[in-house]
Amino acid sequence: MTQYKAPLRDMQFVLHDMLNIEQHYSNIPAYADTNRELIDSILETGAQFAEQELSPINRSGDEEGCHFNDGVVTTPKGFKEAYGKFVELGFGALGADPEYGGQGLPPSLGIAMSEMNGTANWSWSMYPGLSHGAVNTIEAHGSAEQKATYLGKLVSGEWTGTMCLTESHAGSDLGLIRTRAEPQADGTYKITGTKIFISAGEHDMAENIVHIVLARLPDAPKGTKGISLFIVPKFLPTAEGGVGASNSVKCGSIEHKMGIKASATCVMNFDGATGVLIGPPNRGLNCMFTFMNTARIGTALQGVCAAEGSFQGALEYARDRLAMRSLSGPKAPDKEADPIIVHPAVRQMLLTQKAFAEGGRAMVYWLSSQTDLMTSASSEEERKAADDLMSFLTPIAKAFLTEVGYEAANHGVQVYGGHGFIREWGMEQIVRDTRIALLYEGTTQIQALDLLGRKVLQTQGAMLRQFTKIVHKFCQAHEGEAGQAEFVRELTRLNKEWGELTTQIGMKAMQNPDEVGAAAVDYMMYAGYVTMAYLWAWMAAVAQEKLAAGEGDAAFYQAKIQTAQFYFKRILPRTYAHVAAIQGGLEVLMQIDADHMAF
Repeated sequence: MTQYKAPLRDMQFVLHDMLNIEQHYSNIPAYADTNRELIDSILETGAQFAEQELSPINRSGDEEGCHFNDGVVTTPKGFKEAYGKFVELGFGALGADPEYGGQGLPPSLGIAMSEMNGTANWSWSMYPGLSHGAVNTIEAHGSAEQKATYLGKLVSGEWTGTMCLTESHAGSDLGLIRTRAEPQADGTYKITGTKIFISAGEHDMAENIVHIVLARLPDAPKGTKGISLFIVPKFLPTAEGGVGASNSVKCGSIEHKMGIKASATCVMNFDGATGVLIGPPNRGLNCMFTFMNTARIGTALQGVCAAEGSFQGALEYARDRLAMRSLSGPKAPDKEADPIIVHPAVRQMLLTQKAFAEGGRAMVYWLSSQTDLMTSASSEEERKAADDLMSFLTPIAKAFLTEVGYEAANHGVQVYGGHGFIREWGMEQIVRDTRIALLYEGTTQIQALDLLGRKVLQTQGAMLRQFTKIVHKFCQAHEGEAGQAEFVRELTRLNKEWGELTTQIGMKAMQNPDEVGAAAVDYMMYAGYVTMAYLWAWMAAVAQEKLAAGEGDAAFYQAKIQTAQFYFKRILPRTYAHVAAIQGGLEVLMQIDADHMAF
């Protein structure tokens, strides 16, 4: 089984060469002291942790899984010890407010750390990963007392956090939840109900678990407008900030899953558990989106991790595995067969993995740089522009990157052939672990509806135009460059087509709103391919500038340009099929009576 190796060179390319991240930080007063030396030092330390602590327990954790015994969950061997090391190194506190023990570093640096942890061991990374959203939610909406009680412990990693949202009958329709919150004389609430699919809801890695729970007040209106948000800890905090009495919250069971078996996915029972309201009454869904946007970016990252991990394993195998001769003549005449990496069909899979891993990394890191601006830029105008761009790009990143990350994971199995289907090589685990990413934090279909329905059509295309203007300016800036001609020409065409396609859908939707649902997934995939095309053109432009200046590793930059060419010639044409599918319309989906779909 391939051991993970952090792709530090490519991570540094995206951060330093492409995003000019040191300059980006210097323009934000809160992050002005974050220089390149500090950035690279943190990345190198994080790489050592991911490679030496997490990667070695990835397969064993999958095989052992979590253990459940009467409400108590024990994580696989080595998980608790790795978490202790994580806390000792202060990794969980990187981006947190120094007032609560954090290091105050930018979110975009934290996402790079999360990528390394997630690729090395996605199941393990979910335990500290859920805490980030809890911290963000309490920071944004908590009272001074709530912040003082919970943030220090969550930031340090002594306590972890969860999000307890859905219920068995509700799924993604949170307006249907039934968990209730009864107000008490002392200002607390008694929370009663059952939540499902709660990642890290119970475990043995931290001394307390802080649940962020959606519930209804007695007089709450129906639907999503009647949901409130509560903090419900596993153990009630003491006045001194320690762990006090056990709360009435218990893990009823853990799910037996297709993948991420070392991550405890829990059924959580709240039986009159003590909680405190966070944010205004009946505004829980609004407050929750602080948590959800963080989670969706983290889920988008899982697609990148899957592509990177499967690519590393497939590339190593393809270089060594001998099978058949090249059709154009032997490439390794001294051996009994050629390594399979010489065969075009294998190259197609490897380059697809590479394009999605590196393109996805650029997308998530760029998105995270907008988070830096959204939270800490000097002007309201900058913060608003970053927030709007984030709102538009988040559903694309979450849905598109998990879809293509899953595709890349399947290519990893295919490169290995029959060995890819065997557990010892690790490729099938990536497929199983990644499949959930297309489902949680809103399925691909829900993200597609959010993109087309809410972010594009409901804004009369304003959010789309904000992004297409960025692409247009890039194309204008590079249209006269010979090395960019092949990228700019196609990107310009797609940028124009995107607006025309949106108008066509909008006109149809005026006649029948279901046209939005019929077009949404293909529209989202189209948007993803075009967005990644922009990022690949951007990376190619940077690589060409570095080559022209004679800077750095010429072979690395040349490979970057060649991967961009592969993406534009062999992957981007998929947009034609998505346009054709969108134009196929609604009628063909609905004309068969539901009772007659099967006989």
